Amino acid sequence: LNIKKKKNNFSYLRFNKTNIMGVLNLTPDSFSDGGKFNNLQLAYKQALNLNKSGADIIDIGGESTRPGSSAISVEEEWKRISKVLNKLKKFNTSLDTRKSSIMEKGIKNKINLINDVSGLEFDKNSIQILKKYKTPFVLQHSQGNPQTMQKNPKYKNVLLDIFDYFETKIKFFRKIGISHNNIILDPGIGFGKNLKHNLSILRNISIFHSLGFPILLGISRKRFIKDISENNDSKERIGGTIGASLFAIMKGVQVLRVHDVNEVKQSIKVFNKLLDN
Repeated sequence: LNIKKKKNNFSYLRFNKTNIMGVLNLTPDSFSDGGKFNNLQLAYKQALNLNKSGADIIDIGGESTRPGSSAISVEEEWKRISKVLNKLKKFNTSLDTRKSSIMEKGIKNKINLINDVSGLEFDKNSIQILKKYKTPFVLQHSQGNPQTMQKNPKYKNVLLDIFDYFETKIKFFRKIGISHNNIILDPGIGFGKNLKHNLSILRNISIFHSLGFPILLGISRKRFIKDISENNDSKERIGGTIGASLFAIMKGVQVLRVHDVNEVKQSIKVFNKLLDN
């Protein structure tokens, strides 16, 4: 992936290892950490914590896309993130947004990667912005929008439907001249999927490797962990996140998007050491 190297020698994403994307939500209403980091001082402190804990890239978001959430204006989203983006220019950063104007402003503020949960469907101008600036991006699959996506999602075959979605999008990107080196795939756990769908995707995630792109998974603290753990559920869901993360790296997933960077990094180090002969 064509990620620019920062002056402070923050490393590139390297797809011969597991990369950790640390989550930095600057929102009042995100599902697990809404309101915790939505001012400049708190956000910068958390960014330092994520970096110190070993995050390869920090994913900054100003609009919640949790199930049931509503879209906010461009003005409100930019107000939430602009000062933080400027403060974090020395970091490797991605921008979690669905809006092309926010993408463009973020790119001009040295953002390395765009992470659009809508698969570039929410704002049709997003593709042209990414093409114009040759900016790397995450292509995520989602069904419906945040307000409706968890209301009885249906697929003929969830794996093949997502595979076909990616294949169609990739052909379109090739046709309009977007470099394949700028694309990461994300099947979108919890974005228009029930527990059965999510488990099928995770168990068979290797199918997407055949498309020839790095795979990102956003599994941190998500509802499927609660559905599985039932009485053992906790607010943070760190245990479930770690279990799913270790399974994912066994399947060759290259990027994990997580809130609890230190704990996940620790689990991966121990896991890899135990595998080391």
